[in-house]
Amino acid sequence: MSRAAVGRDGAKRSWPFVGLLALILAGCAVGPDYRRPDFDLPQDWRAVSEPIDADVQPAKAIGERWWSLYADPVLDQLIDEALQHNSDAAIATARVLEAKALSKAVDADLYPSFAAGFSVDRTRSSQLGAFPISGVPRTQTSYRATLDARYEVDLWGRYRRASEAAHADLFAAVSARDAVRLSLTAEVAQQYFTLLALDAQSALTQRALDSRRETVDLFAKRLSAGTLAEFDLLQAEAETAVVRAQLARLQQLQDRAESTLALLLGRSPRAVMETRVARGTPTMPNDALIPADLPSELLLRRPDLREAEARLVAANARIGSARAQYFPAVGLTAYLGSESVEFSRLFSGPAGIFQFAAAITQPLWNAGRIDAGVEISEARRDQALAQYRHAVAGAFKDMRDALGAQRAAHATQVAESARSRALEKALEHAQQRFEAGIASRLEVLDVERNLLAAELALAESERARKAALTDIVKALGGGWAGGGDAQSP
Repeated sequence: MSRAAVGRDGAKRSWPFVGLLALILAGCAVGPDYRRPDFDLPQDWRAVSEPIDADVQPAKAIGERWWSLYADPVLDQLIDEALQHNSDAAIATARVLEAKALSKAVDADLYPSFAAGFSVDRTRSSQLGAFPISGVPRTQTSYRATLDARYEVDLWGRYRRASEAAHADLFAAVSARDAVRLSLTAEVAQQYFTLLALDAQSALTQRALDSRRETVDLFAKRLSAGTLAEFDLLQAEAETAVVRAQLARLQQLQDRAESTLALLLGRSPRAVMETRVARGTPTMPNDALIPADLPSELLLRRPDLREAEARLVAANARIGSARAQYFPAVGLTAYLGSESVEFSRLFSGPAGIFQFAAAITQPLWNAGRIDAGVEISEARRDQALAQYRHAVAGAFKDMRDALGAQRAAHATQVAESARSRALEKALEHAQQRFEAGIASRLEVLDVERNLLAAELALAESERARKAALTDIVKALGGGWAGGGDAQSP
């Protein structure tokens, strides 16, 4: 056989060993690799984003500071204050820091550990021992200095899967923080709109109460002059009492909304009790309609959905970490240093010592502990998957509800505006009829009551319309790129 043939045969025989060495060095990660579940998503919002009005145009891009749509510097300031001082936001940020530290701790298992050691041993032997050694001092001192190294070869990906899970947990914590911030900004805006609506309703009710009091005073004078029946005065007094009760209720709701908003802003207990929240004048954008051709996949970038998916990724990775315990563990230890009975010669050449050791440990029987660990990790993966699917379906429900609320709020505002205008004219006619003596005061009071109710409802519809846009932005995860050119997550 030629030398070349021998070389070829040797190379052929060496390939399995080379492959085994590559496997040992590179390792393999057991367990399933993550794949995003398939969802039956609508292509766009055409099915639920119906035109509200011919004059309403699709909204343009909305960025991270979505509340700037309302063009209210006071609202901008309040939301910035909440983001800085709210307790829930602070807790979510601290959890991100915790997850980051945990991720670093888990990643440390991927690398060898080193430690420096120094020891001094002092022993005294017995003169009455079984084997006394002559010429050797009874008391001896030994010095030892070493650099120790330990490393477990991650052949089966146990630590890599654990690192994958830890990084997914970190991403989940970041997404949870973003979800808290989004919910916080939306809630501050909602409470702010509620407070402004209550302010408007209180002002309307106070104006109606002043009018009722003037009427009572006027009727009292007419009763004294004998030109009015006592029945009309009693009716006017009763109506005044009703309006007074309405005003007291609205003022209570105002106070509650203001304290709730102060708590959301993260203000001190004293400020919650004493501080009055500033008011502004938010505007309602005319181009508040979400573009119908906006891809529905945008919902998957919602922070709460990102968190749910990250929890699924982490649970999936931990299956591999659990399965890896079925296979042998390879541990490497070594030390390098010096040992001497004389400290002055501790670091001399003759004092040098070293050791290298490798150990393989194969689990044989552990009463089903590893099996149980795998089953636990798979069950937790299944839970995370179900939670993720539920969260995705819930997100689309939120979006559908928000779009429906927007349409209803717009229609309600249009109807209440028409109702208020009609009742204003009706009130003028009723007062003219009363002054002419062809209608009773009861008819005027009835129209006034209906007008007040319509004006209160109109103020509420204006709040609901602003709130509906906030709900849409929240459902979308903070806004959209607009025009159908948005990138999918």
